[in-house]
Amino acid sequence: MPKPLYETIAYPDRSFPYIMYTHTLYTSIPDGRGFNDLHWHEELQITLVTKGILVLQVNGIDYELKTGQAILINKGILHVATQLSDNGEYVSFNFPEKLIAFHPESTMEENYVFPYTRSSLVSTVIAGNANWEKQVLVMLWDMRRVFNMEKRWGWEYNISIRTVQLWFLLISNLTLPKEEAPKHVKQQQERLQLMLSFIHKNYSSPITLSEIADSAHLSISECTRSFKKTVRITPYEYLIKYRIRRSCELLVSTEDTITEISGKVGFNHVNHFIQSFKKDQGKTPKTFREFRSGASG
Repeated sequence: MPKPLYETIAYPDRSFPYIMYTHTLYTSIPDGRGFNDLHWHEELQITLVTKGILVLQVNGIDYELKTGQAILINKGILHVATQLSDNGEYVSFNFPEKLIAFHPESTMEENYVFPYTRSSLVSTVIAGNANWEKQVLVMLWDMRRVFNMEKRWGWEYNISIRTVQLWFLLISNLTLPKEEAPKHVKQQQERLQLMLSFIHKNYSSPITLSEIADSAHLSISECTRSFKKTVRITPYEYLIKYRIRRSCELLVSTEDTITEISGKVGFNHVNHFIQSFKKDQGKTPKTFREFRSGASG
């Protein structure tokens, strides 16, 4: 099944909309949008690198984070983890803005949440340089510890209180324009999301550049410009990379032949698939399958 660009987070407890993902190069616990999987969601996200070095691309800008560093990503922002050390690991805390607003139309929502979540803020790196950043990082490590504990009575309250404290510390030290993001910026993002979603839905069929552009009512040149600015590659390069990503899943989860997988992910010729796969992954599909089988065996 193709994954939509928009992620609807499956919370373990729907009555407590909060989740912590633990990601490595090949796993995501619980199952979610892991490494090298471009997406966006309505939740706020704080990512902490717990081992190794991580490169996160947020709205087309690369951020290199070392062990013990973190980043806050605003709601509705396209992001993807593009590089991670071989034994690297990172955790992502995802929660909706309503969790820190207490209740709709509250003073907290109007004065301390919306001015930030609806501003032109994209992301903020928490490197650990200033004292308040060090405090935030200590709180994140502690949040991770609490999330990994047995969930006893009061656990949800404990997490909620810590998150509100964390948010208050963050906004007390962020300098932000109080106005909402400009309309043209939002429009650009919405158009890009339409084109990316079109690719995600139709990657297994022949797709032309014209069809990708048409999905957002753009010219081919504007479509290409939009991709290069935010995704940092051309629409065609993204399509190939997405097909390769889906093929990786099939190589690991099925016993289909290389030729069958090639056709399922939209390649007309198996040789083109093998060449594209090797360029992207550094190994042939056959070697990749053997390597992953050995790693999981």
